[in-house]
Amino acid sequence: MLESLSARFAIEQTMNKKLKKILSKGFFPQAAAIAVRAGKNIRAGKAFFGASVARANFFGLKPKKKTVSQTRPWQYGGEEIEPKKKTVSQVFSKMGAQDQIVFAKRLAILIKSGVSIVAALDILKRQSVSKGSKRVIGYLRDCVDRGQSLAKSMESYSNVFGHFGVSIILVGETSGTLVQNLHYLADELKKKQELRRAIVSALIYPAFIVVATIGIVIMLTAYVFPKILPIFSSFKAELPWSTKVLIAVSNAMQMYWMYYLAGLAVLIIIWSLLLRIPSVRYATDRFLLQIPLLGPMFRGYYIANFTRTFSLLLKSELGIIQTLRIVGGTIGNTAYQKAFEKIIDGVARGESVAENMEKEKLLFPPLVSQMVSVGEMTGHLGSSLMYLSEMYEDEMNNSTKNLSTIIEPMLMIFMGLLVGFIAMSIITPIYGITQSLHQ
Repeated sequence: MLESLSARFAIEQTMNKKLKKILSKGFFPQAAAIAVRAGKNIRAGKAFFGASVARANFFGLKPKKKTVSQTRPWQYGGEEIEPKKKTVSQVFSKMGAQDQIVFAKRLAILIKSGVSIVAALDILKRQSVSKGSKRVIGYLRDCVDRGQSLAKSMESYSNVFGHFGVSIILVGETSGTLVQNLHYLADELKKKQELRRAIVSALIYPAFIVVATIGIVIMLTAYVFPKILPIFSSFKAELPWSTKVLIAVSNAMQMYWMYYLAGLAVLIIIWSLLLRIPSVRYATDRFLLQIPLLGPMFRGYYIANFTRTFSLLLKSELGIIQTLRIVGGTIGNTAYQKAFEKIIDGVARGESVAENMEKEKLLFPPLVSQMVSVGEMTGHLGSSLMYLSEMYEDEMNNSTKNLSTIIEPMLMIFMGLLVGFIAMSIITPIYGITQSLHQ
């Protein structure tokens, strides 16, 4: 009996030495697999394998941690999901917003029903219609089947799920609230989709009017007017200044249209390259928030999104610094990203979130900073943020409905002046020629 116990103790000591190297690097799934294969503690190994992304001790060992400044936006509790080099299929794989919503909801229902994650992903893969969704879900299923966590697998498709999606799944796996967090993710994606659709639908009509006006002007200038021009040339009458301007524009469009198109393409390329410069991108994003009519609507869109994300992450019991990092990383506006970086630095120094928000009144209106301050003082910051999100969503809906009503008269006046100028430039000399013939 003593010999068997001593032999078992020697095996455990050897295993501990092997596991120490792996655990110190944070490779929890590999360590769990070794423990299971060795038969050291199958139940503990499987449990540890299922919580591979948690900050766990295994045989009294802890993974190395990084400081807050070194952590990535999608980290939780100091553990880092190391990004791997993406393949071409991963970079270009697409999964629509509606597909992501359905994926999160159905996965939550299947897991709640007692279906394993691997089996649930297999079912969702078979039910998917689009090739992109099949490819993404199939990849997740294979990774989870090999022992990776769902969040670790999703990180390979961060261009699809985003850092918020990866982070909230990671928190759910760690805290045992995966089903609840999947519902949070589905609700968040649905709200963002509704807000995005509201903005797009509000801008479609003005964009259509502008494009139609430009098309009519090009057609009249490049095709209709050149056919009437010989009539003017046959008479030696003095032409009005508006007609002379139109003749010059028409000749330039006929002779140099290729150069104009090439110049437009070059300008687009140059502008896209300039937007990669952080200072230019920051100035552009900040300018968009100051445009009359559109600026308040964009600002409301960003506030509604980040307050909801902020609230959901706080409900998941994520730390305030990590929450702010994730929120800042999910906003598609560099002005807000810079602002959240400053807020993080302020909170790290012991200041409040509301105190730092008050310094950026353009990005955070007084109502936002005041509600955040109330939430911090009462200990109900998540509820205050959710109230702000709902309020700004309602405001966004009203703004998008009224946008077309406000812009329509201005667009009609602009279109009427432009088309009227061209019409008068053509009709005025014809009227003058007719009068000279009668005389």
